[in-house]
Amino acid sequence: MTNSRPVALVTGASSGIGRAAARALSDAGYAVVGTSRNAQSSKPLDGVSFIDLDVSSDESVDNAVTQVIERFGRIDLLVNNAGIGGSGAAEETSVDQAQRIFDTNVFGVIRTTRALLPHMRAQGAGRIVNVSSVLGFIPAPYMAVYAATKHAVEGYSESLDHEIRRYGVRALLVQPAYTKTGFEGNAMGPDSPLPLYADQRQVFARLMATAMEAGDDPAVVAKAIVAAATDRNPRLRYTVGSVTRRVGMLRRLAPERAFDRQIHKLNQLA
Repeated sequence: MTNSRPVALVTGASSGIGRAAARALSDAGYAVVGTSRNAQSSKPLDGVSFIDLDVSSDESVDNAVTQVIERFGRIDLLVNNAGIGGSGAAEETSVDQAQRIFDTNVFGVIRTTRALLPHMRAQGAGRIVNVSSVLGFIPAPYMAVYAATKHAVEGYSESLDHEIRRYGVRALLVQPAYTKTGFEGNAMGPDSPLPLYADQRQVFARLMATAMEAGDDPAVVAKAIVAAATDRNPRLRYTVGSVTRRVGMLRRLAPERAFDRQIHKLNQLA
């Protein structure tokens, strides 16, 4: 079956940024397929079809891509949004737990990208939009593993983009800061907690809750995703919100020691 509209596949579309992106892309004229681990539990969304997809499973990714290609005949846009959070001191996070977070946030991006690239190359066109974070370019005390996954997505995406431009395909990044979603409630806590970090972990939790409450609406991030998908001459990175832009400027321009002190101060570290 062929489709006259461009087709978008959005991972992690059952809530938050993914759901807002699916809605915005549908409004922009895309035939949208949203994914979640249990599509039957996703609330219906006008103009969006939902299918099961676990980005940590090769088989699940391949099955989902096959379903979309068989139904629509093409996929023009992949939005890699699915992800899980992780909090706690680096020493409190086991290697097994870190691997689980990486398996979704990094290897999930790699799996879906590898599954779709042959189709996009054959079309001679396509875009891959990876949802990164402000934590993809700054340190994040008490979120070291999560920040590491976003740093990895940044490096992977920028390198990939250089490789695939010649085939008419682009890999782009959207960098939100704190967003009003259920992120902090769904984040993994440390699986090896240590008493010496307990007080500072509680400070971090309060700071995170305050930041999320004051964060951007997911629709703001969705608007940037649509721009990355549709701009005639796209940028590699789309920063979202004043916090990301301000922090990005400080990261580029401030002396290293001054920036380091500011991170320490903002996180109320002793």
